[in-house]
Amino acid sequence: MSSSATATLRISLRSLAAHKRRLAGTFTAILLGVAFLSGTLVLGDTLRGSFDTLFADANRGTDAVVRSADVLDTGNTFGGVRAPVEQALADRLRQVPGVAAAEPAIQGSGQLIGRNGKAVGGQGPPTLAGYWQKDSGLNPYRLAEGRAPERPGEAVINRGAAKAGDLGIGDTTVLRAPDPVKVTIVGIATFGAEADGMGQNTWTGLTLADAERYLTPKGGGQATSIQFRAAPGVSQQELVAALSERLPAGLEAVTGTKVTEEATAQVSSRFLTMFTTLLLVFAGIALLVATFTIHNTFAIVVAQRTRENALLRALGAARGQVLAATLAEAVVVGLAASAAGLLGGIGVATGLKSLFKVIGFNLPAGGLVVGAVSVALPLLVGTVTAVASAVAPAVRAGRTAPLAAMRAVAVDGAAQGRAGRIRWIAGALLVAAGAAGTVTGATDGPSVGLTAGGAVTTLLGVVVLGPVFATFVVRWLGAPLPRLRGIPGVLAQRNAARNPKRTAATASALMVGVTVVSLFTVFGASIKATMDDTVSRTFAGDLAVSTGGFRGGGLSPKLADAVGALPEVERSVGLGRGVARVDGHGRTLDVTDPARLAGIVDLGRVDGSLRLGTDGLAVSRTEAGKHGWQVGSTVPVRFSDGVEAPFTVKALYQGGELAGDYLVTREAWAPHRGQDVDSLVAVALKDGVSLSAGKAAVTAAVAPFGDPKVQTRAEYAKSAASVVDTMLAVVYALLALAVLIALLGIANTLTLAVHERTRELGLLRAVGQTRGQLRAMVRWESVLVALFGTVGGLGLGAFLGWALVRAADTEGTGSFALPPLQLTVVLVAGLVAGAVAGLRPARRAARLDILRAIAAG
Repeated sequence: MSSSATATLRISLRSLAAHKRRLAGTFTAILLGVAFLSGTLVLGDTLRGSFDTLFADANRGTDAVVRSADVLDTGNTFGGVRAPVEQALADRLRQVPGVAAAEPAIQGSGQLIGRNGKAVGGQGPPTLAGYWQKDSGLNPYRLAEGRAPERPGEAVINRGAAKAGDLGIGDTTVLRAPDPVKVTIVGIATFGAEADGMGQNTWTGLTLADAERYLTPKGGGQATSIQFRAAPGVSQQELVAALSERLPAGLEAVTGTKVTEEATAQVSSRFLTMFTTLLLVFAGIALLVATFTIHNTFAIVVAQRTRENALLRALGAARGQVLAATLAEAVVVGLAASAAGLLGGIGVATGLKSLFKVIGFNLPAGGLVVGAVSVALPLLVGTVTAVASAVAPAVRAGRTAPLAAMRAVAVDGAAQGRAGRIRWIAGALLVAAGAAGTVTGATDGPSVGLTAGGAVTTLLGVVVLGPVFATFVVRWLGAPLPRLRGIPGVLAQRNAARNPKRTAATASALMVGVTVVSLFTVFGASIKATMDDTVSRTFAGDLAVSTGGFRGGGLSPKLADAVGALPEVERSVGLGRGVARVDGHGRTLDVTDPARLAGIVDLGRVDGSLRLGTDGLAVSRTEAGKHGWQVGSTVPVRFSDGVEAPFTVKALYQGGELAGDYLVTREAWAPHRGQDVDSLVAVALKDGVSLSAGKAAVTAAVAPFGDPKVQTRAEYAKSAASVVDTMLAVVYALLALAVLIALLGIANTLTLAVHERTRELGLLRAVGQTRGQLRAMVRWESVLVALFGTVGGLGLGAFLGWALVRAADTEGTGSFALPPLQLTVVLVAGLVAGAVAGLRPARRAARLDILRAIAAG
C-alpha cells in the first residue's frame, strides 16, 4: 500500500473514531436493512432445506410409483390432476421381479372438525384424507401415538391437526369427505420422522375400505397411484424399467426420487419463490429507505467538517485523497454494519417464522440453514449501499477549497440556487413521464408492468423535486405552530425550512415507507370493496353456506337438496368445482344446476339456454370472445379420467364473478368426477320468512353435514374479505422495519443538526429560552419533517393505489375505495412517530451547557 493510501486510511479511521456518534444512525440503518435481507435469504435457505429433508424422509421407502401419464393442470391445482389407476394392477405388478412390496395410494379432500366444532386447517392449505398404508416403508406418515386404523370409522390424524383441533386418541369427531363421516381417532402420526404435518396441511388416514368408499369416485377399485418398494439389491431405475414393460397404455412408472423432486419443485415454484420474493421486495424497500438516511448523514457530516477538510487541503492533501478518505469511512461503516446485520439476520429469520405462525401459517420446523449467498450478498449489498449513498457528499468534500479553512463557512445554504434549476427540470420531467406511464398503464390496456414502471419513475421524480417544494410545504404545514406554540413554534417552522435539501432528504425516507403502506391500504380496501360489490351485485340469495372464504370447499353435494327441502326455503343450489382440458387448455369448471343457479346468482344477460344437459357448456362472454365461440359452437372437452367428448356451447353469460367462466351440469360431470365437492350453497328464502328465522332453520339442517358456516349475504361478503385483513397485517408488520429506519433517520438528522447549531442554541438559551421551550422547538421540528414525509406518502400512495387497482382489474368489474379511517390512522401515526423521533435530540439540545455552547465555533 502506498504512503498516500496509508495516510488516507489513517485519516479515515481517526475521523471515524472522533465522530463515531455522528455515524451511529447510519450504522443502525444499514444494520437493520441488511438484517432483514439476510434474514429473508436465511429463511429461504432454511425452508428449502426443511422441505427437501421433509419429502426425502417421508418418501425414503418408496422406490417407484405407477400413475397416469397425463396430468391436467389449470394453474390453480397443486401438482395437477391425474386420472385414477385400478387397484387390481397392484396385485398383478407384485409378481414383477424386483418388487418387494406394492400398495395403492388413495388421497382426497377431507376436513376434520375440531373439539370446538370448527373446521381444522381453515381456508388456506389443503385439508386431506387418504388410505393409511400398512407397509410402513411406503407410508409417508409414521405413528407417534396409538395404532393404525383397523375397523370402519377409525382414523389416524397428523399431529399438527391434533394440536390445532385439540383432538386426542379416543376422541370422536366428524370428517367432511365431503359427506360427513363419523370417525374415532385411534392414532396420531408425523409426516416423516418428526414433522407435525406437511406444512399446515391436515391429513386423516383411513382404512382401505373407508378410503375407497368416501374418497374415490366409484366407491372402490381405484387409487390415486400405486407405490412400490424394491427388493434388496434392485435400484430404483431397474425397478421402474421392469414395471414399465408391464404397464397398460396411459400409465407411467417413475422413480421415488423423481416424485420427491417433483414435490419439492412444486413447493419451491408455487410457494417458496413467491414467499421469498415478497420478503425480498420488503427488504429492498427497507434498504432504499436506509439509503436516504445514509446519504443525509454523510451530507451533514461532510458539511460540518468543511473547515477540517479545508485544512487538509491547505496542508497538501489532494482532492482525490479527501474524497477517498470519506468513501473509506463509508466502506468501514458499511462493512461493520453489514457484518452485524448478518448476525441480526438469524434473529430476523426466527422472527419471520414466528410472525407467520401467529397469523396461522406454520412453516416446517428445523434448524437454520445459512448458504454462501446468504452471507456474501447481504455483505455486498450493505457495503455498496453505504458507499453509493456517500458518493455525492464525498465528491463535495473533495471539492473543498483550501481557503475555506480561513473563514467561517455556512453549512446550510450551499449552492441551492445553482442546483435548483437542474433539479426543477429533472424532477418535472420524471414526474410527468412517470405519471403519464402510470395513468396509461391503469386506463389503457390495462398493464401492471407499465403502471409499476410509471409508479417507480413518479416516486423518483417526487424525491428529486422534494427540495424545491420543501420550504413552501413546511411553512404551509407549520402555519398553525406560531399560534399554537408561540416562539418555539416559529423557530421550529423556520429550522425545518432553512435547509430544504436536508429536510426533503430526511422526509423522503419516511415518504417512501408511507407511500408503500398507503398503497397497500388502498389496494386492500379496494379488494374488499370489490368483493362486497360482487356479492351485493351478483348474489341475489339470502343465505350462503360455506366452509369459510370467498370460495370455500368441502361441502357435501347432498347439502343443497337437504336445505332446499326446508319449508322456509324457496330454492337452494350447490356450486362445485372441477377441472378439464377445454379446447386443449386446462380450465376450471363450475359444476352446478345452471338453471337453478340463475335464480340466485345474477349471471347477467344470458344468450341461449341454461338447460345444458350432459353435453352442453355455458361460457362467459369474455372467455368465449377469446376463442371466437358463439352459441352453437362445438368445443372438445377432455376430462381428467382421459375421456374426451364434444360439448356444445349452449349459453353465454356475464361470468367472471361468483360464477366462473365455464358451467356444466352435475350430470355431465358425474361420469368423470373424482370427489364431488361443493364450495358454496346459495339459498333463497320464501317470501315472508325473516332472515333470522331462515338462518336458524338452515343452520339446524346443515348441522349433520359437519356444521358449516351459514351466513347472511352481508356476513358472507365480510367473511370473503377477511383474508385481505390478514394480508394487510403481514404487509404492515414487514413495512414496520422501513418506517423504523426512516424514523431513525429523522432522529439522526436532528441530532447532527443540534450538534451543528450548538452555538445558536446556546445563544437562544442565553437570551432567555427555557429548556422546555428548546425541547419543544426541536420536537416540533421533528414533527414537521415527519408530517412532510407522511402527507407526501399518503398522497402518492393513494394515487399509485388507484393506478394499481385499475391496472389489476382486467375484467373492468373492480371497485376503487379510499379508506379514510385507515389513512387517517397512518397520518396520526406519522405525527406521533415524528414526535417520538425528536425526543432524544430534544433532550440533548436541552442539556447543552450555555457558556460552552456559545463558545463553540
